[in-house]
Amino acid sequence: MKVAIITDQHFGARKNSKLFHDYFLKFYNDVFFPTLEKEGITTVIDMGDTFDIRKSIDFAALTWAKDHYFDRLRDMGITVHTIVGNHTAYYKNTNDVNAVDLLLREYDNIEVYSEVTSIEVGGCNVLLVPWINKENEEKSVAMINKSSAPICMGHLELNGFRATPGHMMEHGMKWDIFKKFKKTYSGHYHCRSNQENVYYLGNPYEMFWNDVNDVNRGFHIFDTETLEHTPVNNPYRMHHIVYYTDTDYQLFDARELENKIVKVVVKTRTDQLKFEKFIDKLYNANIAELKVVENFGIHEVEEFEAFESEDTLSILNRYIEESEVNLDKSRVQKMIQDIYQEACELV
Repeated sequence: MKVAIITDQHFGARKNSKLFHDYFLKFYNDVFFPTLEKEGITTVIDMGDTFDIRKSIDFAALTWAKDHYFDRLRDMGITVHTIVGNHTAYYKNTNDVNAVDLLLREYDNIEVYSEVTSIEVGGCNVLLVPWINKENEEKSVAMINKSSAPICMGHLELNGFRATPGHMMEHGMKWDIFKKFKKTYSGHYHCRSNQENVYYLGNPYEMFWNDVNDVNRGFHIFDTETLEHTPVNNPYRMHHIVYYTDTDYQLFDARELENKIVKVVVKTRTDQLKFEKFIDKLYNANIAELKVVENFGIHEVEEFEAFESEDTLSILNRYIEESEVNLDKSRVQKMIQDIYQEACELV
């Protein structure tokens, strides 16, 4: 039996931005639902953070989610197993009050799990582990240790995995407890990564600038017989970086940037008029948002080169690492990572 696994959908994200939800919808209309139909999938497991804001719900966001996602799953006769994530738990220290339980009660096809529960899917025993907090930690750990299920699926904050591109999580649970399972799948961190039997599957789409150029987004199909998972990637991008090096505006094709968020990094600009015409061409392509970044400073440091394939955090981390300063570099990197992540969530 084939089962769809999806996680960290964050309905209502970016203050319920219409731009982002139109972008999300392309993934669901063009990738997610057609794949479910093609593969004959009748079960979806949602590994948490279905909604974005844990303290409230935007009525327009809820209506969007019901119209474009939950109603469609119900009408297709698909069973959904949903666990509580940190973004859907109202309190930080308990899962008892949570968005998915309160908002989705009208759907008979949706089961919500706020505590560790074992379910059977296609003859395969799966242990579902929602967000672990102070109230449920002792009981959750005991149930994980007691479980004989071959598969674990949760919303876990584990130490030593990539939380975002360029940012390694340095706190959280030790993951030794999950080595007993043949496979452990988790949401919470938005980029894909794995160590041994533990797999972070990542979220379906870009949400912030630190997601730029990360093409490994989408959802997964899990085979209950082989216990293997297959990624189904989302081909659509939202954030684009354009490097300006006296680029000929007449030859530059800006059509693919329509309704996208664009950052122009100026590396070389010798003719201001041509540069302004280049920027005008971007605006005329109906881009959603434009930022221009002058490439000051970084080339003034001897022997440091920022590669186009690197994301912002990787550049910052490497810059700090290569700097000749009498500081605790790991501490500086951690501070920069925290500031950068906070800034991304405000943009």
